[in-house]
Amino acid sequence: MHMPQPPEAAPPARLLRLPEVIARVGLRRSAIYQRMSEGRFPRSRSLGPKCAVWVEAEIDEWIRAVSQIPS
Repeated sequence: MHMPQPPEAAPPARLLRLPEVIARVGLRRSAIYQRMSEGRFPRSRSLGPKCAVWVEAEIDEWIRAVSQIPS
Protein backbone atom coordinates (compact mmCIF):
# COMPACT_ATOMS: atom_id res chain seq x y z
CA MET A 1 0.00 0.00 0.00
CA HIS A 2 1.44 3.38 -1.05
CA MET A 3 0.94 6.23 1.41
CA PRO A 4 0.86 9.76 -0.01
CA GLN A 5 3.78 11.93 1.03
CA PRO A 6 2.90 14.81 3.36
CA PRO A 7 3.50 18.27 1.88
CA GLU A 8 6.97 19.66 2.50
CA ALA A 9 6.95 21.80 5.61
CA ALA A 10 8.52 25.22 5.35
CA PRO A 11 11.77 25.48 7.30
CA PRO A 12 11.29 27.04 10.72
CA ALA A 13 11.78 30.79 10.86
CA ARG A 14 15.22 31.80 12.06
CA LEU A 15 15.12 34.35 14.87
CA LEU A 16 17.69 37.11 15.35
CA ARG A 17 18.67 38.81 18.59
CA LEU A 18 19.27 42.58 18.69
CA PRO A 19 23.10 42.49 18.25
CA GLU A 20 22.74 40.55 14.97
CA VAL A 21 19.95 42.86 13.75
CA ILE A 22 22.18 45.88 14.49
CA ALA A 23 25.08 44.26 12.60
CA ARG A 24 22.89 43.47 9.58
CA VAL A 25 21.06 46.77 9.20
CA GLY A 26 23.72 49.22 10.40
CA LEU A 27 21.37 51.08 12.74
CA ARG A 28 21.77 51.67 16.46
CA ARG A 29 19.31 50.22 18.97
CA SER A 30 17.57 53.57 19.44
CA ALA A 31 17.12 54.02 15.67
CA ILE A 32 15.67 50.51 15.32
CA TYR A 33 13.14 51.06 18.10
CA GLN A 34 12.26 54.53 16.78
CA ARG A 35 11.55 53.13 13.29
CA MET A 36 9.55 50.25 14.82
CA SER A 37 7.33 52.74 16.65
CA GLU A 38 6.80 54.62 13.36
CA GLY A 39 5.94 51.39 11.51
CA ARG A 40 9.03 51.66 9.29
CA PHE A 41 10.91 48.61 10.63
CA PRO A 42 9.84 45.01 11.30
CA ARG A 43 8.31 44.46 14.75
CA SER A 44 10.19 42.42 17.30
CA ARG A 45 8.63 39.41 19.00
CA SER A 46 8.90 38.90 22.73
CA LEU A 47 10.14 35.53 23.97
CA GLY A 48 10.08 36.69 27.56
CA PRO A 49 10.44 39.80 29.72
CA LYS A 50 14.02 40.47 28.56
CA CYS A 51 14.20 38.63 25.25
CA ALA A 52 13.21 40.33 21.98
CA VAL A 53 13.81 38.65 18.62
CA TRP A 54 13.18 39.51 14.98
CA VAL A 55 12.25 37.11 12.19
CA GLU A 56 15.25 36.85 9.86
CA ALA A 57 13.11 36.81 6.70
CA GLU A 58 11.42 40.09 7.73
CA ILE A 59 14.79 41.76 8.33
CA ASP A 60 16.11 40.48 4.98
CA GLU A 61 13.00 41.83 3.22
CA TRP A 62 13.40 45.22 4.93
CA ILE A 63 17.06 45.37 3.80
CA ARG A 64 16.02 44.56 0.21
CA ALA A 65 13.27 47.21 0.26
CA VAL A 66 15.56 49.92 1.68
CA SER A 67 18.34 49.12 -0.80
CA GLN A 68 15.90 49.72 -3.70
CA ILE A 69 15.05 53.27 -2.63
CA PRO A 70 16.84 55.74 -4.95
CA SER A 71 19.17 58.16 -3.16
